Amino acid sequence: LVRPVESGGGSVQAGGSLSVSCTVPRLTSNTCGMDWYRQAAGKTREWVSGISRDGRITYIDPVKGRFTISGDEAKLTSWLQMNSLEPEDTAMYICKICVPGQNYWGQGIQVTVSS
Repeated sequence: LVRPVESGGGSVQAGGSLSVSCTVPRLTSNTCGMDWYRQAAGKTREWVSGISRDGRITYIDPVKGRFTISGDEAKLTSWLQMNSLEPEDTAMYICKICVPGQNYWGQGIQVTVSS
């Protein structure tokens, strides 16, 4: 079973920064998109940011100007830099990497922001 490996995350006070990364080991392929989702306790999963097949980058409104997504297609690796974090950003952050015919989902990594 191929599963992306996530790293980073952790705990920080409001206003601080954290980053998360995601890579698919032992796999080389073109990507049809890289995305980050998050799921807070008791809430449904929401899409946060993504890089499309043609390199277009988009974010949900609450994180615009604070989060930055980047990716390396050759390495099937994605990063999400999170600045000016707010308690509302507390969630499990989950990556998804699309390759032709398959979406690979990470297990998630916790980000906790205290006020």
